[in-house]
Amino acid sequence: MILTLQEYRPLLVSRTQLPDAAGELLWREYDQRRGCLRVEFPSLATRQQWRLTSLGWVGSIPLTSDISLRLNPKLSLHNLFAMWRWVHDLHSVHWLDGLTTADSLDDFYAQLAQILAERVLHRARLGLHRAYVGWERPSSFVRGQIQWQHPPRPGDVALTCRYEAFTADIAENQILAYTLGVIARSGRCEGDGATAVSRAYRVLLGAAAPVLPDNGGWWERPYTRLTEDYRPLHALCRFFLEHTGPTHHSGEREMMPFLVNMAQLYERFVAAWLEVHLPAAWRVQVQERVQVGAVSGVQFDIDLVLYDEQNRPHMVLDTKYKAPEKAANPDFNQVVTYAKAKGCREAVLVYPVGLERPLDVWLDDLHVRSLTFALDDDLEMSGKRFLERLAFSC
Repeated sequence: MILTLQEYRPLLVSRTQLPDAAGELLWREYDQRRGCLRVEFPSLATRQQWRLTSLGWVGSIPLTSDISLRLNPKLSLHNLFAMWRWVHDLHSVHWLDGLTTADSLDDFYAQLAQILAERVLHRARLGLHRAYVGWERPSSFVRGQIQWQHPPRPGDVALTCRYEAFTADIAENQILAYTLGVIARSGRCEGDGATAVSRAYRVLLGAAAPVLPDNGGWWERPYTRLTEDYRPLHALCRFFLEHTGPTHHSGEREMMPFLVNMAQLYERFVAAWLEVHLPAAWRVQVQERVQVGAVSGVQFDIDLVLYDEQNRPHMVLDTKYKAPEKAANPDFNQVVTYAKAKGCREAVLVYPVGLERPLDVWLDDLHVRSLTFALDDDLEMSGKRFLERLAFSC
C-alpha cells in the first residue's frame, strides 16, 4: 500500500492502514530525527487517526514490506527535474533529456540510475582513467624501495616496500563504484535498470574499491582534459548520495529512503541560476557565514549575498520555500538583520509564489521587498522576470 502526501497538506491515516509500530518508526526517524515530516499520534484531535504532514520534502519512504510513503511535490515533476539540473550544473548535458518523461519520483530515480550505469559502462568500454598511485605494502619480493623502519617479523619473508602502481583504483572510479553500490542496495531499480546497475557495479569492483575520498567535498575536485567526462558522472553520484538517506530497520528488513529537501533545492537553484545570469562582474555568494562581534559567539549563514562590480555587498536574499499570504514577522526580522550585518541597502525575501500582500517598505535607508522566482511556469522566463525586478541599477 502506498500512502501519498502532498507538501504541507495534512493526511489522516487510519491505524488499520498505518499500524502503531510503523507510525512510531515514522515519528522517531522522520519527525524527531530528520524533521522531514510532522507525525501526530492518534488522539481525539485527530479522530483516533495518524495525521501526517510533509514539511517541504519530496521522495519516498519504505516503512514495511507492505507500506510506503510517497511525498509528492507541489510543482510539476518537469520543473523539479529542471531545478535539479541547474543545481548540479547539468543543464547542458543533453543525454539526460529523456528523463522529462518520468511520471513519478520513483520512475525518475530508476531512470537516472540506469543512465548513470550505462554511462559508466560506456566509460569502462573506452577505458577507465588510471594514474600512478603510491603504495606501502608487504611484498614477497622487492618492489620499489624497502622500508627498513618496518622490519619483517621472525619467519615472515614479506618485506614492506614503497612503490608506485599504474591503477584504476583511484578516486574518480571509487566514487562511481560507491554510488552504484548504494543504488543497488536501495532496491529502487527493476528490470533493465537493475541489470545495468548490477553490471556496472561488478565492472567497477574489478578495478576500484567502493569508497569515498576521506577529505570530503569530492564533488569539487579538479578535472583535467583526461577526466572531464567524469564531471557529469560525479554530479549524478552527488544527487544519489545527497538524497538517499541512511538505512533504517523494521524487523529484519533494511530500508533506504529517497528524500529531497525542497527548501534547500530551491535555495541552490536560485543561486545557480543567478550565477549564470547576473550582470557582468556581479557575483553571488551562497551561505555566507557572518560573525557578529568578536566574542559574542553569535553567527548566522545568509542564503545569498550579491556583490557588485567593486566587490561590495549590495543585496541580501533569503529564499523561503513556502506560500504565505504575507511575509511573516520572523522572516522580515531575519532578512533585515542580514542586511544590517552586511551593510547592504537592499534586502529581499524570495518566494516560489506571489504573495497576496507583497512586501515593499523602507527602514531608513534599507529597502526591504518580497519577490517571486516562480516554479509553476517556464523556469527561464520566471528567472528573467525575477532578475528584472531585482533592479541592479539602484
